[in-house]
Amino acid sequence: MITSEPSRRRFLAGAGAVGAAALMSGCVTAGPSGKSESGGAVTLQSNLSSPQAKAAMEQLTAAFNKRGGATAKLNTVASETFRTQLPTYLTSANPPDLLTWYPGSVAESYAKKDLLLDVSDIWTKPELAGYSDAQKKLCTSTDGKKVFVPTSYYWWGVFYRKSNFAKWGVQEPKTWDEFLDLCDKLKSKGVAPIGLGAGGNTAWVASSWFDYLNIRINGAQYHRDLLAGKHRFDDPEIRKVFDRWDEALPFFDPNGTAIPFQDATTALLQGRTGMMLIGTFFADAAPKGELDDIDFFRFPVIDPKVPTAEEAPTDGYFASARTGREDEVKELMRYLATAEAQEIYLKGSSGTALPTHPDAKDSGTPLVKKGRALVESAAEVTQFFNRDSSDALQPSADNALTRYLAKPKEIGSILTTWQRDAQKIWSQ
Repeated sequence: MITSEPSRRRFLAGAGAVGAAALMSGCVTAGPSGKSESGGAVTLQSNLSSPQAKAAMEQLTAAFNKRGGATAKLNTVASETFRTQLPTYLTSANPPDLLTWYPGSVAESYAKKDLLLDVSDIWTKPELAGYSDAQKKLCTSTDGKKVFVPTSYYWWGVFYRKSNFAKWGVQEPKTWDEFLDLCDKLKSKGVAPIGLGAGGNTAWVASSWFDYLNIRINGAQYHRDLLAGKHRFDDPEIRKVFDRWDEALPFFDPNGTAIPFQDATTALLQGRTGMMLIGTFFADAAPKGELDDIDFFRFPVIDPKVPTAEEAPTDGYFASARTGREDEVKELMRYLATAEAQEIYLKGSSGTALPTHPDAKDSGTPLVKKGRALVESAAEVTQFFNRDSSDALQPSADNALTRYLAKPKEIGSILTTWQRDAQKIWSQ
């Protein structure tokens, strides 16, 4: 988690479905050592499957291949398929060489099982020389090895269309009471105030509401400790989170748990919902020409005494410890860490992410400038539920939160079950 430095600005100065045949196309032959055979292109397994993100990754791979030296072969897998298959990729006898994913607690859970390649040596190279101490810490396992290269980060916020807010005669709220008042106004106009998109394979989107309510009510440190097993999901503090959620629940889109976030994005753009708590990745599923009409506001303050934290997850790459192309993989990872590579990706995608290389330029749009300012002004930065805990813990949240959204009056038994399920993960 990016919390080691007191200054967000100092951190940011250095930061910034396919079928089985397609899944296997990113794999390589295993040799007698248990590692994949050397030679040939580096297999890069990517979960960036939205049209704009996929196109940007193709451009990035092509740029690397034109340089001479090592080459890469991109294999794009539908995001939710990738999420469920990742443990299989990493434990396979013939894994992909390099994979898109997340640093911090998520990477640590795989590093503990000796599944990730130690790339400490490339962190001494010029490409990563300017990265901040906070980023270095985020990419270091508990045994002191660097196992990750970060390439971008983004922010979460409550997004809306400026033209719709103007048409409806409403403004951004700052406090929770103002937010509920805004919801009342939108509902009176026949608009579902809050889109969600926790259906299909994207139930994890609901965790954003749990995360934000918890960090607004109990604070970021309590939230991180909870996800590390130092508190319980059935504690009284967590009941306070759902007491507040109960206040907003009548304003959620009735289809919120029936459709994935991509469809919820469409509903937002079409004015069928008023706003949506989401990360900027949603823009890769939106028409690029409509981004100028998109704006966001900070998740409302609930308790002014609680330091304001924001979710700003970091993305990047880790490599399989079983790769037989270690030198080639590290060459590609060094390239991905450069300002050049990160700018290629940002220009090819929606451009709403922020680069981690200190010299890389972001898109410079008003939306991005506002997002950067949001994160820079935060007292603390969290990642996201699974990123601050583990991929293994996320299904427990998915089950608990979808049950709550369907039957909120059963919150007592829901939290009891959540704690039991989480304890099984923590005790492994």
